[in-house]
Amino acid sequence: MARCAFWDKEHRQLERPSSHFPHSHSAATRHLNVPFCQSLIYDLTYARSTNAPSILWCCHVVSDLHDAFVAAFSLILSLNADLVEIIGLSLKITFSGVVLSALIGLPLGAAVALLRFPGRSIVVVALNASMGLPPVVVGLVVYLMLSRSGPFGVLGLLFTPTAMIIAQCFLITPILAALTRQIIADLWEEYSEQLRSLGATPARAIPTLLIDARATLLTTILAGFGRAFGEVGAVMIVGGNIAHGTRVITTAIALETSKGDLPLALGLGMILLLLSLVINGGAYALGDMARRGLK
Repeated sequence: MARCAFWDKEHRQLERPSSHFPHSHSAATRHLNVPFCQSLIYDLTYARSTNAPSILWCCHVVSDLHDAFVAAFSLILSLNADLVEIIGLSLKITFSGVVLSALIGLPLGAAVALLRFPGRSIVVVALNASMGLPPVVVGLVVYLMLSRSGPFGVLGLLFTPTAMIIAQCFLITPILAALTRQIIADLWEEYSEQLRSLGATPARAIPTLLIDARATLLTTILAGFGRAFGEVGAVMIVGGNIAHGTRVITTAIALETSKGDLPLALGLGMILLLLSLVINGGAYALGDMARRGLK
């Protein structure tokens, strides 16, 4: 990345910039703001005269961040091919994992809330404890299951998007099941007498209560989506962060930051935040509409 001035770490002295700015920087940083850098030169020169290394360091960081943000916005507005590919794969894997987890977790949570069976208390405690599963541990377990020496190694799913979806299901399903159990248990306490008078048993009441709690369950599913969309540890282990194969937003941010490619990392980070806001806003609007419809 081009520098308008740089700090010699060995001698702790500021070198004066040349009279012209270099133009051999990469394509991602061609939007260098020359007047901005010129103003920084004056600040850096003053910092040298006053012997203030902290000011030098702050100006250096501001310059780097400025260039990175400009390049990041350029990548977003130009719909960079790598950026679009990573975003598309991230959404595909996350939505698939959330849908499968909802199909498993919502009925499971409702069944645990309404049915009575031996060991129910243990299942409830296990579900609540599983909400805080460490992602790297889940990734390691799925890795061992899908590796060639594992029980499902013959399927050849390791380092594929399918393996990443499986890992996300292991993470999200306990969250959805535990929250659904509490929601359905509260509804059963409120409507149990009415449902029993209509001849509904706890097992037959499960679909009815799930439909009645759809607005609240939407928020629950959203919580699972947020956990899946921001996941990096488990998907990194089972997916391998392979370019054009299993690289998603979170793993790409970690990789590009370690490589020093701040523009792409910042661009992905801003898109991650934007998508989270859009999805949360949409879910809130749908929930609000559902609540109004119930009144």
